[in-house]
Amino acid sequence: MLKTLRSSIFAGIYIGTAGFGFLASGIQSEIYGSLVGAVLFSIGLMAVVGYKLKLYTGTAGFINKNEVGQLFFILFGNILGCLCMGLLSRISPMDIQGAAQRILELRLRTGALTCGLLGIPCGLLMTTAVTFARKGNVLPLLFAVPLFIVCGFTHCVADAFYYTCVPVAFLKANALQILGVYVCIVLGNLIGCNLYRIVLAKDQY
Repeated sequence: MLKTLRSSIFAGIYIGTAGFGFLASGIQSEIYGSLVGAVLFSIGLMAVVGYKLKLYTGTAGFINKNEVGQLFFILFGNILGCLCMGLLSRISPMDIQGAAQRILELRLRTGALTCGLLGIPCGLLMTTAVTFARKGNVLPLLFAVPLFIVCGFTHCVADAFYYTCVPVAFLKANALQILGVYVCIVLGNLIGCNLYRIVLAKDQY
């Protein structure tokens, strides 16, 4: 349990670091920030796979039903790791908090159900990238992350970092709505991570 917690916390730290770069690049360049940041975000997933860390969306597509409890323990560790980077973002001279709040405001305007549905293709991309990486093909790691960001798909660990960046007053004022959106994203990612093996994997045997 302790080993899993340490690994999942470090996975959260790497995703938080990638999210930090994504938000910072958007501040530095209004024109190129989104695309550059999306590419930079890939280092988070690359580190997770390279170090074999426990990431919710890198694990959800490979577990059996008896390991669901462990999966959400991993998510808890990921959130703790994101919290470490979220706290660090609060002392940055750049307006990381403002950039994160704009993303969270967009999530709230979009609504819980839609955010959950947008989490499904994100989960599918994450499992696809990790599957190929395990077979020695790392290119999908580079392309899957920018693709889900550019498309506006939702990722529960990346969002956990954004939530830990925003001002506390904003979180308190919208706590229930934020929680509803987040739960839907987590479930959407879970469905997406398992979509291939639910629908198509049996056809290969």
